[in-house]
Amino acid sequence: MKNTKSLLAALILLSGASILSSCKKTKVTEKDGIEYTYIEQGTQKPENGEFLLYHLEIINADDSVIYSTHQQPVPGYLKANDSIPVNNGMDEIFMGLRKGDSINFESTAQVIFGQNFPPFLSAEDQLKIRIGVIDIMNQEALMDYFTKAEEAENAKREERAKELIAEQAKQIEEYASENGLNAQKTESGLYYVIESEGTGDAVSPGDQMYVNYAGYLLDGTLFDTSFEQIAKDHNVFNEQRPYEPLPVNVGMGQVIPGWDEGLMLLKNGSKAKFLIPSPLGYGENGAGAMIKPNSILIFDVEVTDVQK
Repeated sequence: MKNTKSLLAALILLSGASILSSCKKTKVTEKDGIEYTYIEQGTQKPENGEFLLYHLEIINADDSVIYSTHQQPVPGYLKANDSIPVNNGMDEIFMGLRKGDSINFESTAQVIFGQNFPPFLSAEDQLKIRIGVIDIMNQEALMDYFTKAEEAENAKREERAKELIAEQAKQIEEYASENGLNAQKTESGLYYVIESEGTGDAVSPGDQMYVNYAGYLLDGTLFDTSFEQIAKDHNVFNEQRPYEPLPVNVGMGQVIPGWDEGLMLLKNGSKAKFLIPSPLGYGENGAGAMIKPNSILIFDVEVTDVQK
């Protein structure tokens, strides 16, 4: 294990409110002098190789939660290993956790995170920490727990996607009406306009298409293009990148779902417009600074070649 200033910084990267009751007991860490209070004190200590699952909240001086495992599909977890060196007070607290522990304490961002505190905090910012240990598992049980949690999260994500596609259909239809587009809709929720049919055979999954494109947000902001002139017209021309058709093996999941489905409708020489609801685009994560989460995307595409 790296000799980091704070174990918490690493634990947050692994994580998936506090559990409050009575029976308070206060201790002080030997390193850093962190005074922490047991709201509840557990008894079962994890054996080496076992995993301790916990919930964690970090609250700033304004009582705003800036981090919480409750916002993730799974709680945080820590593999027990009594050979890990104790470098600071945070290590002492986390390495001493037991099942059923509920701990509250306050300290500065520097003490809690070491030198790796988030950029939106200053070293002396006072933070409140809430830790609640919920279980101890071996590796097999932990993997099963994560698998079930992932399945549950995927089901929730699919349900959210259905709702969002229905909501964004109204926005897309308004956009099409305002711009005089006679758009057709697929069963998945993709809207498309074939402006030029093209020639040749219909494409099959795995065929390689070469596609020129220009991608816009719903407000008309250009976020990417393979057309050099369009890039210049929008003052985003970059001499360091090539402006040429993008090769895509269609129907193989190499591109966003809206493209994968839309390109299968085209032939060599086709020109089309795709109006893509966010679940068929970059979804809840977005992409880069320009494409925010749940963004509707508009693409003008032109197929320059098809290779079977």
